[in-house]
Amino acid sequence: MKIRYFLHRHHIKQSTYNFRKTDMSFKKNKKISPEKRGIINKIISDTHNHFMNYLPEKTSSVSSLLLNILFSGITIDNRQIELIQKYENAIILYTSKRKSDIEYLFCHTCYKKHNIPAPRISFYNKIYLLQPISRIIKSIIAHIDFFFKNFTFPNPYKADYFKTELIKKKAGFFHLLLKKGFYRRFVKSIPDPIEYLINMQNSIKEPIVIIPQKLFFSIKPIRRNIGFWDIIFGSSSNPGRIKKLFLLIKTPKKAFLEFAEPINVKDFLNKQDIINKDVKKQSLLLKKELISHLNSLRQSILGPVLKSTDELKLNILISSELQEYMKQFSKRKNLPLTQVHKKANAYLDDIAASYTIGMIKFFSLVLKKIFSTLFEEMVIDTNGLTLLKEASKKGALILVPCHKSHLDYLLISYAMHKNNMPAPHIAAGKNLSFWPMGSIFRKSGAFFIRRSFKGAELYSKIFTAYVHKLLEEGFNIEFFIEGGRSRTGKLLIPQFGFLSILLNGYKNQVCKNMFFVPVNISYDRIIEEKSYIHEITGGEKNPENIKNIIKARKFLKKKYGKIYINFHKPIDLNNKVSEMNIDVNKINNRDLKNLRQELAGDILTGINKAAVATPHGIVAASILNCDKKLLSYKHLITVFETYTKNLISQNAKVVDTLFINQNMAFNDVLESFISRKFIESNIKSIGNNTKKIKIKINEQKRSSLEYYKNNCISFFIPAIFTATAILKNDAFLFSTANIYKNYNFLSDFFIKEFPTNNKKITEINVRKSIKSFIDDAIIIPHPTLPDTYNITSAGFRKLHYFAAFLKTFFESYSIVLNFLTLYPENIITSKDDLKKIQSFASRMYKRHEIERKESLSSITFQNAKKFFMENGVKSMKAKEKTDYYSEHIQNYLSILSQ
Repeated sequence: MKIRYFLHRHHIKQSTYNFRKTDMSFKKNKKISPEKRGIINKIISDTHNHFMNYLPEKTSSVSSLLLNILFSGITIDNRQIELIQKYENAIILYTSKRKSDIEYLFCHTCYKKHNIPAPRISFYNKIYLLQPISRIIKSIIAHIDFFFKNFTFPNPYKADYFKTELIKKKAGFFHLLLKKGFYRRFVKSIPDPIEYLINMQNSIKEPIVIIPQKLFFSIKPIRRNIGFWDIIFGSSSNPGRIKKLFLLIKTPKKAFLEFAEPINVKDFLNKQDIINKDVKKQSLLLKKELISHLNSLRQSILGPVLKSTDELKLNILISSELQEYMKQFSKRKNLPLTQVHKKANAYLDDIAASYTIGMIKFFSLVLKKIFSTLFEEMVIDTNGLTLLKEASKKGALILVPCHKSHLDYLLISYAMHKNNMPAPHIAAGKNLSFWPMGSIFRKSGAFFIRRSFKGAELYSKIFTAYVHKLLEEGFNIEFFIEGGRSRTGKLLIPQFGFLSILLNGYKNQVCKNMFFVPVNISYDRIIEEKSYIHEITGGEKNPENIKNIIKARKFLKKKYGKIYINFHKPIDLNNKVSEMNIDVNKINNRDLKNLRQELAGDILTGINKAAVATPHGIVAASILNCDKKLLSYKHLITVFETYTKNLISQNAKVVDTLFINQNMAFNDVLESFISRKFIESNIKSIGNNTKKIKIKINEQKRSSLEYYKNNCISFFIPAIFTATAILKNDAFLFSTANIYKNYNFLSDFFIKEFPTNNKKITEINVRKSIKSFIDDAIIIPHPTLPDTYNITSAGFRKLHYFAAFLKTFFESYSIVLNFLTLYPENIITSKDDLKKIQSFASRMYKRHEIERKESLSSITFQNAKKFFMENGVKSMKAKEKTDYYSEHIQNYLSILSQ
């Protein structure tokens, strides 16, 4: 072989003649050692391996500075970085959908700053300007030399250049779609990178991991109709080179990079449906999966392709199913078809959102200002958002938050928009469609629903068709399973209407899957506190209108503490159906009903599990659960510490302040309650001398404290029921087997107050509570008898701290039971029955038959009435049932009064 240039890499400075001589001697001399022979062979084989596909780790200082400035605003989420770092032992290649020198340069420049492998080998990108002069010269000489010998230029694929470099753990980069891609591969027979990588994987042990990625320059959804400038410079989702540079210079902080789910090539090839296929077929399937991952990533960030509102409405109204329904409806109701069409169109106008990204951005800026004014901090569960983003790549997200305030739906949209996710379409009550907020809410993604569909058959059909269309298009949806805002501070019983519409859509296969996401939003203080207390004590609800919006500006003068937004793990509907052994293709009405019940229970349980315990709720419980008129600081802090220990032992989510400094958190809330006149104290400011502090509850503010107490009650339900069941035994020695019956009674009796699926795991809940009681020395195991325990003297008082949570509910249920036994059925079933119960309760309270004023809650009365009516207590005639429940209520009230 003839070599015509010097090989500096191996420090051989011989002339062409001398090297040829060496080469000839090598062929003749059989005594040359294998080591020397290997070195010479490597020198000869490396002679032409100088390609522009390689980009040095370090470029010139000037170019490096310019690129760092250009890419300074682009962000990569730390959670995304952690995703890559776990593949440190693999051969890593990054891939994007379309060829982009800018994206490749960004990866090469910025990845090393984040301690992830920066791509240095590209299958397509050749950045000549950043190559060292010496490398360019070597490459030119090598190409000329190779051409004169082979009458063709060197090919990095045939030379196994990519394999040689990648095995050295140099990260690679390639693109999935190229211009004239089919022509290049199947006509010109230019090798495909994926096919090459599959062949490479088959010849090595190390796994090859391909990481799909996309550089986003905007979060604007892709529109169906593109404009003139989009044709010239590219759209915001796929900008051209000039537009990319312009956006990086003009709005650098709007750009961000996201990774899709990586694919381990070795694992992919070992799949049962892949392993027996030829390499070409395997490469096509791998490319298809990579593109699918990138498309799912794009949809999770930008949402589905956005049609105009008019186009969406038209698609709904002209659908064959709805057209046939309207024909049948017009015949049944004896109405002209045109009139039915007119009504349907008007209903859809009344319902539909007019989702606009511009309004969402504007609203986000306004909300940022409002939230920073109203609240000290907004704590968003970023780990939960990551789970949401992953789930959204596989199906539509159905966000189901608890509903405590009008701010709830604003907060969810704000949190998702801030974290580069599309804001959901929100099912909002018709009462919020007033001018001018109705138009603003519509453009922010709200669609409006009537409180009741009774007697509105056509409206119901149109609304269902609209929701199913949103699912079909792939939009995320948010709705409140409680129906309306909770005035009590705890979850309300679920309303099944909207959930049924979603599940019917799934049954009719308008979408392949849904992911239900329970969301808990906790507030240190609630803005609507005053109006809630007014309503819960029997007052009329103020309607939502522009006048009340103007009045609401007074709230901007106060601070309301912190907000905590937490997401539970998404519930995969396909998995849920599979767990219940339901055939997706043959779902009947019975299956649908069971699925709805199970799913609702799971959602409520998930909302409670996602909750975070705040000091405000625990301090309010500590105050209200003491029956003394005058409370000492020492007694209150003891109760507070008992509750906090239980939370920590149960691994409940609590705010950081409870871990950092419990006493300070307790004192801060106590001072807040004193300043808001919830409680009265002989000392205005709590200092070091706490022995002299005496606290008295303001009787007019007990309902306000009850609201905050109920914010944390879900954390204690197992402990509350267990403690009450232990006390019901009326003995200091008990076994776990003896308390299951009482625990189940309480769980059944208060099913309307605490509607979850936890009844299935009674034994687990009891044992967990027993363990936490042992940890706090409330009970101690019996030295000889198994599963038997003794209550300690201090423990007896602490059991009462937990059981006291139920006193308010028992009193409320006692009021309703007395009402049902004293009044005839026509009074009980009248429209104003709740007002009559409220009046009846007020008389009982004045006669001191009821101790706690917060027991006079219209919401609890409504739940109690539903429970008793469903369980056979419908009037004064149901004496046997009445006596049964009356006896139990009085027994428990006597225990709680000890």
